[in-house]
Amino acid sequence: MDTSSGYISPEYAIDGLYSPKSDVFSFGVLVLEILSGNRNRGFCHPDHSLNLLGHAWKLFTGGRPLELVSKSIVETCNLSEALRLIHVGLLCVQENPEDRPTMSYVVLMLGNEDALPRPKQPGFYTERDLIGAANTSNSGQSKPYSANECSISMIEAR
Repeated sequence: MDTSSGYISPEYAIDGLYSPKSDVFSFGVLVLEILSGNRNRGFCHPDHSLNLLGHAWKLFTGGRPLELVSKSIVETCNLSEALRLIHVGLLCVQENPEDRPTMSYVVLMLGNEDALPRPKQPGFYTERDLIGAANTSNSGQSKPYSANECSISMIEAR
């Protein structure tokens, strides 16, 4: 899996450390993507510059987690199940791998109605800089901007 895909765990992307908890992170991203109808990579919200994980976290901690769920799913899904899926998805994408559940515990959580632990902040919970603001210096000259191993350069004629 390439590191720009949006599914890679923070510990693998930053330190090159892989574990089964890296797969748990990827699973959590997939759950949140399916529920929201949006991809983590390239997610854009008009009110903030958080990625999908940050947006889900903001809604969850703000007491409005069901706002994450796409309209097509709201119409066909039991909302308590959707809420549980959001909660489990956020448990899976916690920043610290030791805080993430094992996949067997994920299956257990999805198969019962027991109380769930409170998730901690997700990994890659970031606000993105606006490219236009980052590309322009005070002198009006453009300069390269890089994020997530992606470079955008402004080329100007002489």
